[in-house]
Amino acid sequence: MRNLTDADRLRRLMQAFGRATRNVTRVYLVGGASAVLCGWRENTLDVDFKFEPEREELLRALENLKEELSINVELAYPGDFIPMPPGWQDRSLFIASEGTVSFFHCDFYAQALAKLERGHGKDTRDVREMIQRKLVETGELLRLYEAIEPELYRFPALDKDAFRKAVVATGELGPPA
Repeated sequence: MRNLTDADRLRRLMQAFGRATRNVTRVYLVGGASAVLCGWRENTLDVDFKFEPEREELLRALENLKEELSINVELAYPGDFIPMPPGWQDRSLFIASEGTVSFFHCDFYAQALAKLERGHGKDTRDVREMIQRKLVETGELLRLYEAIEPELYRFPALDKDAFRKAVVATGELGPPA
């Protein structure tokens, strides 16, 4: 079992990505990685992210990096579970650059929608934090849900009615407990 990933370990991973390629690459951090870097969690079990474009040298480097840094990594982002809302790349917040690699928080609206679809307790707490920190506004979240709703058929395991209900209920979320 690898260690939990804190902000220092995550920054070391980012620096290692910057050393591993000379090609211009965007890395979108997701979930716990965003929560750790934004400060509402001290650590995360794994680091979820997406490369754009996918880089062979970075994929190959991951095997050694996860052992060297004792971290869990997963190539996952909201688009693996829900349709990505229009404009998500433009709303992805810049974190830092390491060499030719630029790091972004994947669009917090896309992250919130994916977390609401999943519906776990930790996910609901994360969405509350996003709202409290003004990274997500509930009216815009509903608007973006409605923009992706016609594409939900592409994700047959998804419960469309429960998903919509969870998004609508975000307007009633209070501050984190």
